[in-house]
Amino acid sequence: MGKLSATAIVERALEIGDTEGLDAVTIRRLATDLGVTPMALYWHFKNKEQLVVGLADHLIAGFAPESDDDDRPWRERMRDLIEGLVRLLRTHPCAKSVLEQVDQVAVPSFLAVWDLALGLARRAGFDTEQSCLISKYILQSAIAIADAPVHYSARYTPEEAAEIVRRKRVTLQSLPADRYPYLVEMAAPMVGGISRETYDTFGVDLILSGIESLAARR
Repeated sequence: MGKLSATAIVERALEIGDTEGLDAVTIRRLATDLGVTPMALYWHFKNKEQLVVGLADHLIAGFAPESDDDDRPWRERMRDLIEGLVRLLRTHPCAKSVLEQVDQVAVPSFLAVWDLALGLARRAGFDTEQSCLISKYILQSAIAIADAPVHYSARYTPEEAAEIVRRKRVTLQSLPADRYPYLVEMAAPMVGGISRETYDTFGVDLILSGIESLAARR
């Protein structure tokens, strides 16, 4: 193969992480897959800790701001930020593990996103402590939204997923309506009748509306 690049290593690591989990990503495995010796990888990443930093930086770079000259209202920019995080976590199953394991201070693109979140919160009128909390809640909320099993297709065949949904729906619809009226009424959307797009969009709306409501009281 041609000259081995850090990008090629990280992209292959991401493929393995997304399909087999982050634990399956090792220097030896990557060297084998890329047709090189482990020493060739050490030129770019001395150990797995550095590799995970590279993974995180590669993942987040897709929506990390390059500059702060965006003059749109803070609400629009914060929406883009939250949606970008959710999209990242939805697209790459290993992203959650990467963000949980990495030393975030060592990741340039994460620092850029983090600083942006803090700056947007300050522009919304929050003080320093509240802005720090908002930046943390944004990340944790994005993880919670993306981590929710809206569909079962990732773990089951379409037929198996459909059967699981059917059984759960029938179970809820069979509950005593006088005791659980809303569970019976909303059984279908509760167990899988909501599209992923609707689920994610509503979740972002909910988070952003809460921030906007608090900002209006400043």
